[in-house]
Amino acid sequence: MTSQSAKVPTSTPGIMPPATVYAYLAEAIGTFGLVFAGAGAVVIDTVTNGGVTHVGISLTFGLIIAAMIYATGHLSGAHFNPSVTLAFAIAGTFPWRQVPFYWAAQIIGAIAAALALRALFGNVAGLGATLPAGSAMQSFLLEIVLAFFLMFVIMAVATDARAVGAQAAIAIGATVALEAVFAGPISGASMNPARSFGPALISGAMAHQWIYWAGPIIGAALGALAYQLVRRASPPA
Repeated sequence: MTSQSAKVPTSTPGIMPPATVYAYLAEAIGTFGLVFAGAGAVVIDTVTNGGVTHVGISLTFGLIIAAMIYATGHLSGAHFNPSVTLAFAIAGTFPWRQVPFYWAAQIIGAIAAALALRALFGNVAGLGATLPAGSAMQSFLLEIVLAFFLMFVIMAVATDARAVGAQAAIAIGATVALEAVFAGPISGASMNPARSFGPALISGAMAHQWIYWAGPIIGAALGALAYQLVRRASPPA
């Protein structure tokens, strides 16, 4: 879940310029917002006996993604998602050397948000942790497909000059909300390893974590490569 491939400034080996540090901080804050609002909606829905509703939870995820993209897209590229960062690197639009730092920032942000939710509400609803409703393989395959289409949209609006870049946040947020509406009851519609890992770690619901790492990473990589293939077949006029 992201807005654009971040253009992190080059740096002297061993020295992190302030702009790079700020990009990492933006990623951590954006991922914190995603987990605090999105997973928090799951927690509050449980606390209020359905006061948020499944559709409300889905919209919360989509809206917080859109808001954080608008807020930090110009600072870090607004990835908020390890699978998106890796897919950008695989597609050649993001420097490989920055991937570990972005992953660390995203995971720290997700864990911090889960800690905040636990402090506020206790260990309710697994702090919004994602778990398969059916078989593990069903959710694994579903997460691949969901991440594929999410990354396909991201590549379109974030890396192709022919797309309307200013509307990237709306397109990506809408995709997240749409996929959460129909797939959330089955796999949790994570599409994001950090979003799943933070609540799972703090709540102790670590079962099936491989689904929410392998599925989104495979799907996002395939989605990025698929869009590159389509773009090459249809070059700009």
